[in-house]
Amino acid sequence: EPTRMQMLQGNPLLLSYSLQELLARDTVQVEVIPEKKGLFLKHVEYEVSSQRFQSSVYRRYNDFVVFHEMLLHKFPYRMVPALPPKRMLGADREFIEARRRALKRFINLVARHPPFSEDVVLKLFLSFSGPDVQNKLKESAQCVGDEFLHSRLATRAKDFLPADIQVQFAASRELIRNIYNSFYKLRDRAERIASRAIDNAADLLIFGKEVAALGSDTTPLPSWASLSSSTWGSLKQALKGLSVEFALLADKAAQQGKQEESDVVEKLNLFLDLLQSYKDLCERHEKGVLHKHQRALHKYSLMKRQMVSAAHSREPEAVEQLESRIVEQENAIQTMELRNHFSLYCLHQETQLVHAYLPLTSHILGAFVNSQIQGHKEATMSKVWNDLKPKLHCLFAGPSGTLTLPRSTQEDCLLPR
Repeated sequence: EPTRMQMLQGNPLLLSYSLQELLARDTVQVEVIPEKKGLFLKHVEYEVSSQRFQSSVYRRYNDFVVFHEMLLHKFPYRMVPALPPKRMLGADREFIEARRRALKRFINLVARHPPFSEDVVLKLFLSFSGPDVQNKLKESAQCVGDEFLHSRLATRAKDFLPADIQVQFAASRELIRNIYNSFYKLRDRAERIASRAIDNAADLLIFGKEVAALGSDTTPLPSWASLSSSTWGSLKQALKGLSVEFALLADKAAQQGKQEESDVVEKLNLFLDLLQSYKDLCERHEKGVLHKHQRALHKYSLMKRQMVSAAHSREPEAVEQLESRIVEQENAIQTMELRNHFSLYCLHQETQLVHAYLPLTSHILGAFVNSQIQGHKEATMSKVWNDLKPKLHCLFAGPSGTLTLPRSTQEDCLLPR
C-alpha cells in the first residue's frame, strides 16, 4: 500500500483537490454599478472583487468576452465555462441581474480552476486597473502558444494515460451527460419552488393591502342600512391594522424564496455550468485535435499513393517533391499525435475536477432542506399567523356583542349532528 501511494503521488495525471480546497482558492464577487450613458446606448459595468488578490476592478461585458477568448486560446484542452449571451437591444433589470449571476458563476469557476488560477491572464483580469484591460489581456497572450507548447509533459502525456483511455473517455462522457440531465431537471424544479415562494409573498402583500383598504373605506353608511348596529364600524376598525401582519408574512415568504434562489438555484446553476463546460470540452476534443489528426492521416495516405504512381511513371522531380511533402506531413502527424495524447491527458484531469465538485450536491440538498425548515418552523410563519388570530375576534362579534367564532374553531359537540 505505501508503494502504491508513492506511485499515485508521483503520477502527474492525478488531481488531489477536494471541494473545500477548490472553493478556498478564491471567492469573486460581481456587482452591477450604476449605468453609464453613452452616445447611443447605456453601458452596464460590473465591479469585480477578488478575495485572493485583494482587488476591486471595473469590467464591462466585452472585457469578459476578450478574457474568455484568451482562456480558450491558451487552454484549448481545458474546461472553459461559457459566457452568458450578449443582448443587442436594451436590457431590462431582469436580464441584467441574470447576466450578473452568470458572470459571477463564470469567474468563480475560472478562479478556482487549478491551471487557470496560476496563469497571468487571470491575475490581469482580476487586478489590472488600467484604462484598457482588453489590450493588456491580448498583449499577455501575444506570441505565447497554448498550454501544449509550454507543458513539460506534452511529449510524454501518452506514458501516463491508461491503456483503455478511449473506453474510459466514452463511459465518463455518458455519465456526465446523465448527471447533467438530472441536475437540469432539479434546477428547473428548484426554480419553480423559489418562484412560488416569491409569488406567494406578492399575493400575501396584496391580500393585506386589500383588507386594509376595506377597513379604510370612507363611503358614508346610510342609517337605513345599519339601523342601530355598529358591526360595520367594528369590522373596519379591526381590518385597518391587519396589513402589518400580512406584510410580515409576505416579507418572510419573500426571504424564503430569495434564500432558495441564492443557496439552491445558484449552486445548481454553478454545477450545471461546470458540467456544460465539460460537455463542450469533449466536443472540442472530437471536432478539434482528433478530427485534424484523422484528416492529416488521410492526406498522408493520399500522398503515399501519389508517390507510388509517380515512381511507376518515372517522374524523378515529382517523386522528390512528394518525398519532401511526405516528410513534412509525417512531422505534422507526429505533432498532432502528441497533441491528441495531451488533449486526452487534460481531459482525464478535467474529469477528475468534475468529480471533485460532486460533493456540492450535499451542499445543495442541505441548503434546500434548511430553507424548507426555515419556512415551515413555528418560530417564523406560524408565529405571525398566531399573532394575527386574536385580532380577528371582533370580526366575529354577534349582534349582542358576544364573541361568535367561525364554525371551524368551535367544538364538534356544538355542531348539528
